[in-house]
Amino acid sequence: MDRDPTVCVMGEDVGHYGGSYKVTKGLAEKFGDLRVLDTPIAENSFTGMGIGAAMTGLRPIVEGMNMGFLLLAFNQISNNCGMLHYTSGGQFKIPIVIRGPGGVGRQLGAEHSQRLESYFQSIPGIQMVACSTPYNAKGLMKAAIRSENPVILFEHVLLYNLKERIPDEEYICNLEEAEMVRPGEHVTILTYSRMRYHVMQAAKTLVNKGYDPEVIDIRSLKPFDLHTIGNSVKKTHRVLIVEECMRTGGIGASLTSAINENFHDYLDAPIVCLSSQDVPTPYAGTLEDWTVVQPAQIVTAVEQLCH
Repeated sequence: MDRDPTVCVMGEDVGHYGGSYKVTKGLAEKFGDLRVLDTPIAENSFTGMGIGAAMTGLRPIVEGMNMGFLLLAFNQISNNCGMLHYTSGGQFKIPIVIRGPGGVGRQLGAEHSQRLESYFQSIPGIQMVACSTPYNAKGLMKAAIRSENPVILFEHVLLYNLKERIPDEEYICNLEEAEMVRPGEHVTILTYSRMRYHVMQAAKTLVNKGYDPEVIDIRSLKPFDLHTIGNSVKKTHRVLIVEECMRTGGIGASLTSAINENFHDYLDAPIVCLSSQDVPTPYAGTLEDWTVVQPAQIVTAVEQLCH
């Protein structure tokens, strides 16, 4: 915001309260109430306002206080945000970032535990990225703000308390590039967001059992980085996808399809996809754990794949 006066933030409680997860803390005092705009509880309206602002040359960042609330703005995101560049014959660019916390938290109930990646992935004209570390959260956010395209940035409610040393110097991450988290030879594990940590937990157990898993954080949910993914498939010949998205019509289903279409000849075994169950997320903590993938399931899946 220091660097570019056209960047502004809007959303519920983003100003003086600093955001429900304190992402915009201190920005209202520094940049004023117009550039860090507290909005009414009206997602459809302020998302539309953000898209209109982007059409006139601003670079708005629209925060959904919770990803589930952005369903109220679905019409704006699909009919306007994704399509206006095309339907205006290229007269308008929509350099907007739509971001917010989603995923299964700790007993937030069904409505506040939404994973909307699968809802948004079929909207033409929109890019989707999911951050998983402080380093890539900053790098992807900056890249998204500077992009000329509309970008939805998925943050996870359980990852806000992560700490990491990040470089003092300027850096950005590529919006269309996966991250190699752990090189390996036996099986390719593709994951993103919070499940990266479940996978890395499982990887420790797998290494002790003599397996050598390659872990890739796909980061770009649309488009997929099929170059990085393909090179890994060509090396290991086995693929396990681990996601927190729903089993039916999720990111894993799209990724499975893309790998089968492009790299089928390199596979020695069918692709295995571990996803959340197709049920509303229960409020009870033990039941909540049952609905999402746990590290032990990842270990079992790799053992069966490599058997």
